[in-house]
Amino acid sequence: MGEKVAADGIDLADRERYRRKLHECLEGLERLLAEKRFDRPKNLMGLEIELSLAGSDGLPRMLNSQVLERIASHDFQTELAQCNLEVNITPHRLHGRVLDQLAEELRTGLSYADRKAREVAARIVMIGILPTLTSDDLTAASISESDRYVLLNDEMRAARGEDFTIDIQGVEHLLSRSPSIAPEAACTSVQLHLQVTPSRFAAVWNAAQAVAAVQIAVGANSPFLFGRELWRESRPPVFQQSTDTRAPELQAQGVRPRTWFGERWVTSAYDLFEENVRYFPPLLPICEEEEPLRVLDKGGVPELAELVLHNGTIYRWNRPVYDVADGVPHLRVENRVLPAGPTVADVIANTAFYYGLVRALAEQPRPVWSRLPFADAADNFDTACRYGIDATLRWPRSGRAGGVAEIPAVRLVREELLPLAAAGLDAWGVEPADRDLYLGIIEERCARRVNGASWQAAAYHHASRQGLERHAALAAMTRRYRELMEAGDPVHTWPVAWDVGKPAAPEESAPDEPGSAGGRGGR
Repeated sequence: MGEKVAADGIDLADRERYRRKLHECLEGLERLLAEKRFDRPKNLMGLEIELSLAGSDGLPRMLNSQVLERIASHDFQTELAQCNLEVNITPHRLHGRVLDQLAEELRTGLSYADRKAREVAARIVMIGILPTLTSDDLTAASISESDRYVLLNDEMRAARGEDFTIDIQGVEHLLSRSPSIAPEAACTSVQLHLQVTPSRFAAVWNAAQAVAAVQIAVGANSPFLFGRELWRESRPPVFQQSTDTRAPELQAQGVRPRTWFGERWVTSAYDLFEENVRYFPPLLPICEEEEPLRVLDKGGVPELAELVLHNGTIYRWNRPVYDVADGVPHLRVENRVLPAGPTVADVIANTAFYYGLVRALAEQPRPVWSRLPFADAADNFDTACRYGIDATLRWPRSGRAGGVAEIPAVRLVREELLPLAAAGLDAWGVEPADRDLYLGIIEERCARRVNGASWQAAAYHHASRQGLERHAALAAMTRRYRELMEAGDPVHTWPVAWDVGKPAAPEESAPDEPGSAGGRGGR
């Protein structure tokens, strides 16, 4: 979404042409699927991580253009707000030492980016929501300098017709209003791509939906926003509410939000693209010259640009992706569930768990989605976001008894899902040493009931008990988090107690600039 677009104004003719082309793209996709024109399986995976920028004081820095200018690499791109950027890792084949290769590439890339960020008194932070952000940090003025972001904000504001409201009751209550979509930028995620054939798409997507709650339970890392302790993974409610173009009356009518878990298991990739066209009005009516049906009639492969653009403005947690590489179309499942961080080791552990588990579940003769109601999968996602590693989830019983039972997420992972993930990584041909190393991190998180969110909350309360007021405690916790993130040991090993009075280390090239879970897990 970061490339430049013309934003000189949109009229009725633009919208009518875009809608026509959107339906032509959908017809083109249907024809491509029927004609079996898609790429053969290559076991390719991709990884993107959204990052935050903070100073040595732990406070956000709106400096992404300056940092990106110094990084000078196409692997790093802008994100919605000036305190964010994104790193993209070259696609890899899921095989052999791929996990260690990814870890090494990430460490190298992030270390380089951090050195460049230091040149403007900023640091790279991998964290789901930067705890020191305030509502004043995320306004229309903080949106990155990209025509597309400006246009997206204008169109979503016009569709909404009033301020966006964030209203979350968690450990504490947050009520915040914004005239722009900028609060969405608080949420930074890891995006995992898996290229799949059309015949396998539905099984992989359904499996990814089924395990989204488990991913959140073990990987939650976003317990704070605007100085309040909320859900253990606050990104989903924040993202949904900050992009909600529905006026209250439309919400009351049951109109679907653009940030959406979904409402059913699917039978093909077409189901999802068709739902996106049927349920959601276009936001960015920007047309390309290509006529997709004419391209198909001539034996070519269309880019389906309008469908791809529209698809990018509907924020499913598992998103269908159509793309063309070297003249051949392919499909991907883009998993957008996980928050960024805490460390490279944790990110790769989450990655290993996801790819292994999805492979195993997608190949089961009696798949989990045939035994788990979709409504339970959606409820599980909400529960995991609220309670993180302490969540209790609904999951199909094993054996002949059938039905669905409630089970603590940590027990479900340790007793049933980790062995499945290991089998899935074996099926991909991943090196056993890598498999055991990274799945072992997930095992230890469950054994100790520690993830990024639980550490953040415990460390914040430790700082508060040492006499720091709320915002000072959040800043101290953020600085400590960054130190431990840079050291690189997995989050389950991080000590909670430290000397909160120790001052932040100065930047190397510039002087410092001024500047417990409530309730129980379960249902």
